[in-house]
Amino acid sequence: MKSTADSKSILVVDDEENLRHMLHVMLTKQGYRVEMATEGAEALRMAAQKDYDFVLCDIKMPVLDGVGFLKGAIAAGIKCTIIMMSAYGTVDSAIECMKLGAYDYISKPFKSDEIALVLRKAEERERLKAENKRLKEEINREFSFANIVSKNKRMHEIFALVRKVCDFKTTVLILGESGTGKELIARAIHYNSRRKSAPFVAVNCAAIPENLLESELFGHVKGAFTDASSDKAGLFEQANGGTLFLDEIGEMPLALQVKLLRVLQDEEIRVVGGSVTKKIDVRVISATSKDLEQEIAAERFREDLYFRLNVFSLTLPPLRERQEDIPILLTHFMEKYGRKMARQVAGVTPEALRLLMEYCWPGNVRELENCIERGLVLCEGEALDVECLPEKLRNGNDGAQRAMAFDGFSIKRAEESIERALIRKALDETGGNRTHAARLLEISHRALLYKIKEYGME
Repeated sequence: MKSTADSKSILVVDDEENLRHMLHVMLTKQGYRVEMATEGAEALRMAAQKDYDFVLCDIKMPVLDGVGFLKGAIAAGIKCTIIMMSAYGTVDSAIECMKLGAYDYISKPFKSDEIALVLRKAEERERLKAENKRLKEEINREFSFANIVSKNKRMHEIFALVRKVCDFKTTVLILGESGTGKELIARAIHYNSRRKSAPFVAVNCAAIPENLLESELFGHVKGAFTDASSDKAGLFEQANGGTLFLDEIGEMPLALQVKLLRVLQDEEIRVVGGSVTKKIDVRVISATSKDLEQEIAAERFREDLYFRLNVFSLTLPPLRERQEDIPILLTHFMEKYGRKMARQVAGVTPEALRLLMEYCWPGNVRELENCIERGLVLCEGEALDVECLPEKLRNGNDGAQRAMAFDGFSIKRAEESIERALIRKALDETGGNRTHAARLLEISHRALLYKIKEYGME
């Protein structure tokens, strides 16, 4: 028998005293907490006053029958699982009850094993529903703006733009270096939109061989090519009603770019080997770390597709341009992996924090996250120390290394990065005294205040 704490409550509704007594004995032995009602109106009053896990309700009863009870329970918003009991000749009524919202029905006379089986199935269904709800809530939390931690001005401007665009079907192009969180932003757009209950499907266009990518995106029919042993739905079809995220769109072959453009224009797909088209309702978000305008100039990317994808663009700054986010990202990742590893690490030593702040992070937020996960594996003390960091961080890096971390050749961006590093170093040296820091930097106090505000270092 189950313990009282684990037992589920059942309300039995039947006008036959003998059946009520039999069910009470049977269900109590199986560990359920059982209460009784003799007809539907009494059961409605009891269910309104107390939450039951299950209701076993007969269909044919005086005063208010089982169908009336079911309709009343649904109208009153009673959430328990209702199982109907039908005698000979009332099976059609039982099926009608299931159409109205009953979970199942069982025919009289029944054995105790039959009741136990139906209840176990109902319990499993409720467990799966609760787990599904928990996972959805977890996903919504994970990809909410509250979970994308930043106090950088440019990032907050991006969050504001995302809020404006999320409920529209407008195509979005997310630009930024590898590891800046492009997919995280794409998921935030989806999970903060009206489409959040529909699928979010992500595909990396660089990770799938060219000869398979068309089939992956649009699907195929049996016999379309040598290995097509059965029909297969493509990612567009799987994402119908939701969002398709095309990562590394700059790697898509030119021949397939033409077909993608047609899908975006006509909102319909044709599977490989198929002869008919299917209408789809998919919001497309794409991302790339490439300069698509340079790719267009080199004739590796179609200009018409670029304009179709780039209706609304977001450019994510690299981590070296949002250094003020490093401390809060550290805290976020330490809490995240601390929970997963059951490790309690209080924080980061001052020397380790200095190295983390000075490093150029060519792999951006992803590299920082990996660094913290590795550090927690190695950490033996109460705080993350220098010895827990990768060797490349311990060896340090100067301003010249920071400048060389750029993928491009922008002197302006390199100068900005070096300025940030020197300002950070001067403020650390002077304990945050901006007047003294300005003297070390050999600029005016006013110029320093302007640069601190410009770089979001306040």
